[in-house]
Parts: sequence; structure tokens; C-alpha cells
Amino acid sequence: MILYPAIDLKGGKCVRLLRGAMESATVFNDDPAGQAASFQALGFSWLHIVDLDGAVEGGARNAAAVGEILKRTALPVQLGGGIRDRAAIERWFEAGVKRVILGTVAVKEPQLVREAARAHPGCVAVGIDAKAGRVAVSGWGEVTDVSARDLAHRFEDAGVAALIYTDIARDGTGLGLNIEETAAIADAVSIPVIASGGVGSLDDLRALKQRAHPNIAGVVCGRALYDGRVDAAAALTLLGPC
Repeated sequence: MILYPAIDLKGGKCVRLLRGAMESATVFNDDPAGQAASFQALGFSWLHIVDLDGAVEGGARNAAAVGEILKRTALPVQLGGGIRDRAAIERWFEAGVKRVILGTVAVKEPQLVREAARAHPGCVAVGIDAKAGRVAVSGWGEVTDVSARDLAHRFEDAGVAALIYTDIARDGTGLGLNIEETAAIADAVSIPVIASGGVGSLDDLRALKQRAHPNIAGVVCGRALYDGRVDAAAALTLLGPC
């Protein structure tokens, strides 16, 4: 199971939010590329990066920071936040991003997701960010009538590499992952699912691993890595080879 360390970018800095509220941002590092290099040195095999400003505004707003991360590290990057058209998708792949995460357009322009997945096999993920089971878009500011499971079903035959499911109510809280809903989505589709939102301890990672669901392929961890509640070496050992 892959452990993805999260680098959320706001104003060119590495931050963490609480339940997706932009005004709750806590700055953990003024040097995102340095943070990425630290994650690489610790032994992580991927980076999970989100352009928070881009997610809200609908376009790349932290491109310089992402570019510096790509220059200073060799780890594959999955990137989300404000990627809303084919041109943006192509630019990020050309820049060296390994996997793009499409969230808002997965709801509003699903055909774009399908086209991108066909053009870039294994390199497109769908971000499913949900409040009380309903998908939120545009930087989590707009809650739709689409359920998380329904959105997952829509891309069953699209060839996407992964679904990244985030329970927004838990994100940044350290209250634990929503393992039940993560597993329910993993039961509903054959697409690999990555859990996100709420990791606060090694016990949370242990509980996810003990669920032993063959379709849960990874987990994103953010604040708990930054504040020391999750030790990187212990977590990587717990989850096993990537």
C-alpha cells in the first residue's frame, strides 16, 4: 500500500487546512521544494500535491512551486487543484507530473476525464471529495447532488488509474479515516482507491491495512506527518513495500 505524503500549496507555501476551509490554513514550510526533498530522503515513493488556490480559482496558481518540486526531486508526483481543461492536463504532463487528479471536471465535464484517461493510460486519477456523502467541487466550496459512490461508478469503464476519496469533514482533524466509506467505494468499482482525510496516528494506518481490502491501494497523509503524530519511517514499515 502506497503512503502519499501531502503537499498542499497556498500562496507558494506548504500548508494544511482544517476540513477544507481556506481561512484555516496553517503554514508548515515556506519552501515546498525543500519539504518535497525531505519526503524523498525519508523514503517515500510518491508525492501528493494540491494547488489549493488553483482549486478555488480554477487554474494553476502555484505553478512555480510545483515546478521547483519537480526540479529538486525525482519522486513521481500526482497533482490536483484547478486542472480544468485539456491544455492544462497536457502542460502538467509535459512539465513532468506523473499523474493528474481531476475533481471538479469529473462532475462537470466527465468526457474530458475519459478523453484524458484514453490519451494518458494509467496517468489520470479522479478526486472524489465529499461532505456527508455528497461530492464537493471548486475547491470544496460547492456541494453537488452527486454521491461519492455514484461518481465512482461513472468512471468504472473510463480507464482511470485511481480514485482518491477524501472525507472533507475529517480532513486535517486527525480523527481517523472514513474507512467504511472508503471500503464501500472500493467494493463498488474495480478502480484502485486511495484513502484520504483524517489520518492522525499509526493506528489509523494500521486500521486501514487490517481492513485488507484488495482494492484499497494507498493512503494520503498530511498534517500528522508535519506535526509528528505519524513517524514516517514507522508508517512506511507498517504499510510495507510500495
